[in-house]
Amino acid sequence: MSGRLQKRLVIAVLLPGALIAALVAGYIPRRSTTRQLDSAAAKRKSTPPLVNAASVKRAPNMTEVSFPGSITPITEAYIFARAAGYLKRRYVDIGDRVSGGQLLAEIDAPDLDQQVTQAQAALSQAEGQLGQAEATLQQLIATRDLAAVTWQRYQVLTKTGAVSRQAGDTQLTASKTAEANVTAGEKNVVAAKDFVRAGKASLDRLVTLQGYENVTSPFAGIVTARNVDVGALISATGSTQGPSRPSQAAPSDVPSSGEIFRVAQIGRLRVLVSLPQTEASEIHVGQPASVTVEELPNRLFQGRITRTSNALDAASRTLLTEVQVDNPAGVLLPGMYTTVRFLTYREVPPFLVPDASLVVEANGTSLAVLQPLSPVDSQKALSVGVDQSVLPRARIVHFQKVQPGRDYGTTLEILDGLHDGESVVVDPGDEVKEGAIVQVAEPAATSNSKPVPGASK
Repeated sequence: MSGRLQKRLVIAVLLPGALIAALVAGYIPRRSTTRQLDSAAAKRKSTPPLVNAASVKRAPNMTEVSFPGSITPITEAYIFARAAGYLKRRYVDIGDRVSGGQLLAEIDAPDLDQQVTQAQAALSQAEGQLGQAEATLQQLIATRDLAAVTWQRYQVLTKTGAVSRQAGDTQLTASKTAEANVTAGEKNVVAAKDFVRAGKASLDRLVTLQGYENVTSPFAGIVTARNVDVGALISATGSTQGPSRPSQAAPSDVPSSGEIFRVAQIGRLRVLVSLPQTEASEIHVGQPASVTVEELPNRLFQGRITRTSNALDAASRTLLTEVQVDNPAGVLLPGMYTTVRFLTYREVPPFLVPDASLVVEANGTSLAVLQPLSPVDSQKALSVGVDQSVLPRARIVHFQKVQPGRDYGTTLEILDGLHDGESVVVDPGDEVKEGAIVQVAEPAATSNSKPVPGASK
């Protein structure tokens, strides 16, 4: 029993000591760590947050802008027929090159041919009536002359009393009647001549229409559409009678209603571009432009601005601009989608900032502009525990409303709201607030010193 009692006494003495030693060994390091963390937290709280900054710079005066465009022929004609009938022959198809005045098709118009024959007969009848009217006039003139001579003789006989006054009056009346008949005959001749002229005019009109049975090309070019085939009915309006094309993308060589042929000149093409209002003032007639097509890599087509609409479209606020491009090899085709590049000069170019610096909010766009600390701000910062060595790089944040312009991907134009020499926060976080004191991680970054895409060097 005495041995067990001794063991219990030893355990009773050693156990509290071990517990106290373990407590001391765990508490002291933990307390030290806590103090270090508290100290670091206090220091971090008093140290302004680090931010990346970039100084604003002016964009180059010369810059290149690009916009989508659509190619159209410099001259294009929708050919309709003036003669109604059935298509007798067709000599061309889509893709054929034609010359000016070349015969494209013939129309069989028997009704029109009969009208021409009828007009010729009517003209011949009118000419015959004119001849009869002229012959009748000659007879009336002879009768008038005889009546005038007879009346002169009767005047002498009446004065001498050889004949009665009644006989003299009869001859006077006959002379006046003959004169009136001549006047009427002359008017009949004039009317007959008018009928002849009307007949000739009607015949000439029908003959001209008959000439339209031959459909010809108005100028040299390429046939880009054909909506007829042999036997197709051509209406009085000159268009074909057939089903309407379901869409503009449908094949143009399938007969359908509409124009008979479409001919275009593609040796020189026009590219139509809609420029936004921001670029309208920088575009002028005579300015060079370059045209590229995605399907023709490494090919650059030089052109020039030939005209603009001189007015913005009210719906899209864009300026319709025409660029003409030579196409002697026929590589460019009407309807192609192109990219048109213009080299523009700006006397007062806008500022450039990193794209990540723009802050977009519900009330507009803004930039976190860094402003230097005033003496009052410096004293305030020192009073809250800011280290003296941090003050040279400390700045105050001010959110400035700005008007963004052209976006180059990594950089962004600012049209209004900035001044020379200012710096902005790049990718501002939640700690960057209005009036907050921050420290610049590095001197004004050169993140926006890269050349602007498309800018002239």
